[in-house]
Amino acid sequence: MRMTADFPTARGPALMGTMAKHFGHKIPVALDDGQAVLDFPMGAARIALREDALHLALEAADDAALERLREVVERHLLRFAHREVPDALAWQPA
Repeated sequence: MRMTADFPTARGPALMGTMAKHFGHKIPVALDDGQAVLDFPMGAARIALREDALHLALEAADDAALERLREVVERHLLRFAHREVPDALAWQPA
């Protein structure tokens, strides 16, 4: 199961770095110049830099795991982006 969303932001590199650093204390995280991969027990989250946005791609084995992964990733991203007063993300099946 997969889903994707875009998060408009001018602070993409900083937000991706914050997400990677935060979760890197708890789970395996791979970070390079343009992408972070976070390997949660319930699935994988990929965060890719786009011009003026972050592209999020989630993958899990089933709907329940995908929903839990979405909740964790979205909750943390919105919390870290609090200065931007973000709206909930519009997720799409991939």
